[in-house]
Amino acid sequence: MVASETIFQILLFISVLLPFLNLALGCLDTEREALLQFKAALIDDYARLSSWGSEELKNDCCNWTGVRCDNLTGHVTELHLGAPYSIGGDNLSLRGKISPSLLQLQNLKYLELSRNSFTGIPIPEFIGSLSSLQYLDLSSSDFSGSIPHQLMNLSNLRHLDLAYNYYLNGENLEWVSHLSLLSYLDLSQVNLSKAIDWAQSVNNLPLLEELHLANCSLPDINPPSPHFNSSKSLYVFDLFRNRLSSSIFSWLSNFSSSLFHIDLSFNQLEGLIPDVFGNMVSLAHLRLRYNQLEGGLPKSFSNLTRLQTLYLDNNNLTEELHEFLQKLSGAENSLQDLEVDSNRLTGSLPDFTRFSSLQTLYLNFNQLNGTFPEAFGQLPTLTSLWLSGNQIKGSLPDLTVFPSLIDLRVERNQLKGIDKSIGTLSKLGSLDASYNSLEGIISEAHFSNLSSLSFLDFSYNSLLSFNFSSDWVPPFKLRDIRLASCKLGPHFPKWLQNQNQLSYVDISSAGISENVPSWFWDGSMGSDYLNLSHNQISGQLPDQSLNFSCNRCGIDLSSNNFSGPIPPVPPNVTFLNLSENKLLGSVSFLCTINGETFRYLDLSNNLLSGELPDCWAQFKVLDVISLAYNNLSGEVPSSMGSLPQIEALQLRSNNFSGKFPPLEGCTLLKIIDLGGNRLTGEVPSWIGRNLTSLIVLSLRSNEFNGSIPQLICNLSRIQILDLSQNDLSGNIPPCFESFTALIQSNSSAAKIVFSYSGFAGILYYRSLDYIGNTLVQWKGQEMEYANNLGLLKTVDLSRNKLVGNIPKQVGSLAGLASLNLSRNYLSGEIIEEIGQMKRLESLDLSTNRLSGKIPTSLANLNFLGKLDLSNNNLSGKIPSGTQLQSFEVAAYSGNPELCGLPLPEKCPGEETPPEPSFSGHGKDEMIQDDEDGWINLEFYLSMGLGLILGFWGVFGTMILNSKCRFAYFKCLGHINDWICLTTTLIMAKLQKKLCS
Repeated sequence: MVASETIFQILLFISVLLPFLNLALGCLDTEREALLQFKAALIDDYARLSSWGSEELKNDCCNWTGVRCDNLTGHVTELHLGAPYSIGGDNLSLRGKISPSLLQLQNLKYLELSRNSFTGIPIPEFIGSLSSLQYLDLSSSDFSGSIPHQLMNLSNLRHLDLAYNYYLNGENLEWVSHLSLLSYLDLSQVNLSKAIDWAQSVNNLPLLEELHLANCSLPDINPPSPHFNSSKSLYVFDLFRNRLSSSIFSWLSNFSSSLFHIDLSFNQLEGLIPDVFGNMVSLAHLRLRYNQLEGGLPKSFSNLTRLQTLYLDNNNLTEELHEFLQKLSGAENSLQDLEVDSNRLTGSLPDFTRFSSLQTLYLNFNQLNGTFPEAFGQLPTLTSLWLSGNQIKGSLPDLTVFPSLIDLRVERNQLKGIDKSIGTLSKLGSLDASYNSLEGIISEAHFSNLSSLSFLDFSYNSLLSFNFSSDWVPPFKLRDIRLASCKLGPHFPKWLQNQNQLSYVDISSAGISENVPSWFWDGSMGSDYLNLSHNQISGQLPDQSLNFSCNRCGIDLSSNNFSGPIPPVPPNVTFLNLSENKLLGSVSFLCTINGETFRYLDLSNNLLSGELPDCWAQFKVLDVISLAYNNLSGEVPSSMGSLPQIEALQLRSNNFSGKFPPLEGCTLLKIIDLGGNRLTGEVPSWIGRNLTSLIVLSLRSNEFNGSIPQLICNLSRIQILDLSQNDLSGNIPPCFESFTALIQSNSSAAKIVFSYSGFAGILYYRSLDYIGNTLVQWKGQEMEYANNLGLLKTVDLSRNKLVGNIPKQVGSLAGLASLNLSRNYLSGEIIEEIGQMKRLESLDLSTNRLSGKIPTSLANLNFLGKLDLSNNNLSGKIPSGTQLQSFEVAAYSGNPELCGLPLPEKCPGEETPPEPSFSGHGKDEMIQDDEDGWINLEFYLSMGLGLILGFWGVFGTMILNSKCRFAYFKCLGHINDWICLTTTLIMAKLQKKLCS
């Protein structure tokens, strides 16, 4: 007995001592050499493996970074070589290749190489021979190619993560079914579009707990065979963003007892939400966002007593809100996040008090109406409330019931008032009440305790006024302030003086007429976006180049009364709109702008003069240039042709001279407006070859000469082609059938909008729009179009020296709204095909040399509201038709041989017949009736005689015989109506004949 106790004590002592002995002995030589070979194949840019080496001080590989050894045997069992998460932009990743020397580590159980950069290489097949592996993480490491099927040999594997290798694919997942001990599988972002067996393979993993196959392009499944070995412990099911249909629901029922987290967002689920979820009593997180689900919640959802998050946004749910919430009665104590925005839920807002744990409530962009209930709910934990985009009326309620509220969004409703209790929300960081009908006065009380407020948006509430005392100091430090179209003026808001952390300022259309104080220019220079547009602000602009410290700035000072020269602007500006002011001088300041970020320039409608600088080549991302309505002169610089991203170039109404600018490299151009200048030379043919994205080409009112190039017909997207008021000659190209957009009768969007990303406020990513505009002659009047420019389809070649016939191909432009070929030297006849232009509203062919008849098809143009065929050599009768006779005489004047209404000249054969003359015996001659030639004088005499004899014969009989008298009157009652009608018709004809 004593001996056995002694042996036990010795063994216990040895087991305690061995780890310390191992530390002294170090790792095995063969494995150390294997690791050094592994390191040699890597590229370690950041010296992460500097502790690995053959030097004496580095001899023990168990002490190397990322290496773990078995304390008893000294074998290497774990390699933790995942790159740290990004620090200062560098993720300290390893590069190179993975050496097969790892095969020497036959006791390796844990291998992590995540977040490295093995760009373009496949996952090594030999990893499938590391038979002891239990944990393998190769995620986010830029592997490509196919997943090696040799991984099926890792029979001890519990954890497999190959996610976020974007160029990795798996043609089938049959190999997965052999990993029977697997509890964690993540293949997210791996292309599995051909893996039709994925569901069957997953079914054969009886110990699986977490399945992550997000964004894998998974093919849809058919319900699997009832004979499978599905896991009874699966609790995370993440199939976010795939191509799955509602058939996935029946497959999910096999795992219903254990599921804790389900994400099927961004799939193709449709129809009603099934009852299967109601049986998942352990379910805490359900995400079905961005599908096409309809109807409402099934009643079985009341069984989900552990539900914490429910995301159903961006579906087509149509239930009444109070019924929807009633079916979540089982989760009243557990529900924390409810997101049902962008559906079609109806009804009014109920009392939410019963959901005592609610933290986020998103009901925005539904069809909710009514007003806030008196008791909206005591929700002490609510942090985010989004009700935007509904039809909620009335006023915001007492908000003291939400003491934890951080984010409140009620924009785009019909609210009229806002309670002062909002000023008690000390945690409120973001308030958006824009695009409502708010009225009244916002005072200091509304902001009394909002010390955390950083985002404020009351914009587009035109009846809302702000009234603060001149010495009021706000308790907050805003970063984002949006008060567009509110009443702030006429004085500049002094309370902004202490807001020195602003990154986004929009106080446009605010009725401010006072000059901008110097403290504002100094304090706003860190803003990413500054918008003071559409006020009546005067004064000169300060030098903004030195003090403006923004990264990427946007400045909109348009539609004010700023005067003087334009000073230097911040070099990192991305957006600059100074249009519609009284600014003068040159635009040489442009060359100081950083071309890597500059996207938008609008200096139109000012008094700018001088020549353009030749530094445009530096603006690599410039989208929009508008310099219209100034006094700029000289030639358009050649460097303007080096703008690879330019989409809109508007130089209208200046004094530019020289030839057409060399824009053949600007292939993204959609609008070119060079009208109202003094440009000369020919219209270049490369416009049709290189600028095929053009929608608007306006060269009107210049001095271009030569012929219209044939290649211009390659502009298949053109909607406005205006070459009017130039010196062009030659024929109209016979290829107009290539103008595809003018053939199609459907219209594009009303606006031609150029959208581009700009800058961000504290919460919202900022996207800016530029609305294209141009000057168009429409129905005889020159008008500038912007908001409806995309609906116009016009061709204007007027006031040139064009000759020849109108090509028949012009008639193919069935979608054209206006055609103006006036004041040329066109000859020949008006084409019959013009009747095919069913959408034509304005047609002007005046002052040409057109001859022949007006085609009858012209009368079929039902939309035609403006017609001018005057001053030609047209002849014959104007075709009959309500449309053509409705125009004024001036539309046809100057055509001597034209006749017919509405002209006073009658056509041959339409003269008024002379009055008939009667001789003494002529009255006895037969008079013919135009409509009834058989009615003559003898007819009328016979009818009179027969009437007299018949009347007295019948009347005499009735006087003598009472029975006959009663019978006759009875018969007369039946035929009375017929006699009256017949008599009336005959008398009418008789009256007509006698009058003639």
